Amino acid sequence: MDRKKMKLFQERLLTKKQEILETFTKNKSYGMEADGEPSQDIADKAANSYTKEFLFSLSNSERRLLQQVDDALSRIESRRYGVCASCEDTLNLKRLQAVPWATLCISCQEKQELGQL
Repeated sequence: MDRKKMKLFQERLLTKKQEILETFTKNKSYGMEADGEPSQDIADKAANSYTKEFLFSLSNSERRLLQQVDDALSRIESRRYGVCASCEDTLNLKRLQAVPWATLCISCQEKQELGQL
């Protein structure tokens, strides 16, 4: 992959990382606000508890995605970006455009999802 394309993917990944961090910060502050509100009755307490649990689950998926984005940025630095982690074939450019943090080619991804990898 040429440097120009690599730079574009790096910029997209850095933008995605910033979006994730902003969302995480916003959700964290919202969760703290929900804690600070005095609950009037049991229904309010249940709603606050549900909201906090929902925000926590979001932060777990965001953490996973952030790790994938960071890993992709590391692969760019080590010049391994765009190479399948399993078969070492070059990843399809359209796949990287859709999922810039992808580590597997479509064939290996399908095998992984079927438990064959």
